[in-house]
Amino acid sequence: MPISTPPTDRLLLIPDGSGLATEIEAYLATLPPQLPPLAPTLAPAHPTAPYICPLGSTAQPWNAGYPLPRPTLLDRLVRRAARPAQVSVATHLRLASRYIACHGWVQGAMWDSAGRVCLLGAQAAVLAHGYGTPDGARRARTQVMEVLHATGRPVSSPDEYNDAPATRQADIHRLLDHAAARALRLGI
Repeated sequence: MPISTPPTDRLLLIPDGSGLATEIEAYLATLPPQLPPLAPTLAPAHPTAPYICPLGSTAQPWNAGYPLPRPTLLDRLVRRAARPAQVSVATHLRLASRYIACHGWVQGAMWDSAGRVCLLGAQAAVLAHGYGTPDGARRARTQVMEVLHATGRPVSSPDEYNDAPATRQADIHRLLDHAAARALRLGI
């Protein structure tokens, strides 16, 4: 029986895979040259932070990466709300900061008609959306107070600091970030 040679238009694979490598190289040669990136690619500072690429960032909801509380079958039968998702104190503080970043920040009120919230309003919103417990929120406020006193801001509550005329939204985010880092160091 005569041995036939394969057609030349088909890929010829040999054990070392050089036929495949040749086809890939030929394909890559047909692509247009790559342009240099517009901006350096930044790695996320936190696993749940939005991804930033050279072309911009993606919009994500404030609770991205955290599971939504879902009612169980028993919850539906008894007609009660789902149990809150268990989050640490540090996570509660991060979620409060993300809520403020998403919805906006306000002074002198817990929230306004535009949906902006103060520090306490953000914590209440995180709780209302089913993340954590009231005890966890109280412990988070304690961490915020500890950071305020450790940084030389003698206020009687985080709300007083929130409503101070010199306080800006960036100060609130920085405060929540430091309090979350402190809670993480303490393991809560």
